[in-house]
Amino acid sequence: MEWVVIVSVLIMTVLSLLKVNVIIAIIAAGLTAGMMSEMSVVESIELFVSGMGGQSSTALSYILLGAFAVAISYTGITSILVNYLIRVLTGKKTMLLLVIAGVASLSQNVVPVHIAFIPILIPPLLRLFDKMRMDRRAVAVSLTFGLKTPYVMIPAGYGLIFHEAIQKGMVQNGADISMEDVALSMVIPGLGMIVGLFIAIFITYRKDKDYVSVEAPIVMEEKPSITFNKKHVLTLVAIAAAFIVQIITGNLIIGALTGLVMMFVLLVVPFSKGDTIMTDGIKMMGTIAFVMLSASGFATVLEETGSVIALVELSSGILGDNKALIAFILLIIGLVVTMGIGSSFGTVPILAALYVPICMAAGFSPLSTAALIGTAGALGDAGSPASDSTLGPTSGLNADGKHNHIWDTCVPTFIHFNIPLFIFGWIAAIIL
Repeated sequence: MEWVVIVSVLIMTVLSLLKVNVIIAIIAAGLTAGMMSEMSVVESIELFVSGMGGQSSTALSYILLGAFAVAISYTGITSILVNYLIRVLTGKKTMLLLVIAGVASLSQNVVPVHIAFIPILIPPLLRLFDKMRMDRRAVAVSLTFGLKTPYVMIPAGYGLIFHEAIQKGMVQNGADISMEDVALSMVIPGLGMIVGLFIAIFITYRKDKDYVSVEAPIVMEEKPSITFNKKHVLTLVAIAAAFIVQIITGNLIIGALTGLVMMFVLLVVPFSKGDTIMTDGIKMMGTIAFVMLSASGFATVLEETGSVIALVELSSGILGDNKALIAFILLIIGLVVTMGIGSSFGTVPILAALYVPICMAAGFSPLSTAALIGTAGALGDAGSPASDSTLGPTSGLNADGKHNHIWDTCVPTFIHFNIPLFIFGWIAAIIL
């Protein structure tokens, strides 16, 4: 039973590396897990489908955030930003990559549109990337850094949701800890991601890279004539309102709806464009939302088979009270589970229920336990074919057909984030 998780995740990973569609790969992994647990194909499918509702809230929030991002783009404010970046940073590859990482970081806390900004901001920059002979794998790493590191380290926006999930999971399973201590426990793992970003930018992808042209590139055109005006001020007001409401309510759907409604109420976007805005938002984020739904179905199959619990129990029974070895194995399990599920947010409650009893029995402090749960939850988010942290960057970088999801986004982000995050998280679990 304990091998079900490993085998099914390996199948999903191998199929993805062979360029099988990620949704098909996830379904195949779910069927494998079910049948290895002596379920029929029909039972496995029914369980998979029933579990897809677990990410329905996230999927809906992505659709609404996609529509919000399209509405923002409609005003031309993103074109102003793109043209500014082109004017100031042309020829400055390192600075451009750091700015992209910074802009992506803002999408997690200040302007909570998450990945919805990428298909709007990145495609207009693709020709600039090619002109500068920039390795797009470095851009993918920079984007994923901004999508992950803020929620790992900062308890605001998406980070507030992530840190609250860790705290609630620990408290519900008998380990008392404050939000302040959760944030403190994630500082060291977050530093590992910063190290990974610098390695990618300054070492791994520092050299120039040329891309072969493809026919009919789908690249959004720049609009150099647009200047900052009253409409853009009102757009910033709508963005601020979405951020404030999301922080107050802790609900992405309500935040996205607030921003979207205000765009119409303030007449930034005409009411007549409502259908177009929503349709374009669905086009932009629909595939990613459906991947997240499929990943939730896969997670449900793994939970119902009891394979994750069996894997942890087997590991704890073998390891005894060796803290360093226990932390290492628990992080390996977290990596495997999150790679399969593709959502750190969805994985944390599962991991907390499994890790807290083991950590308490082995004598880990609450800080160390939080570091293990948070790191294990974040592990695999980068590098997973089913993760929005990889699907988002690919959606922008592949607008002209020159960027492969697995080899140009998943593999680079896995190497530069999962490895240092694992090492730094393991150190945090030992020393805290």
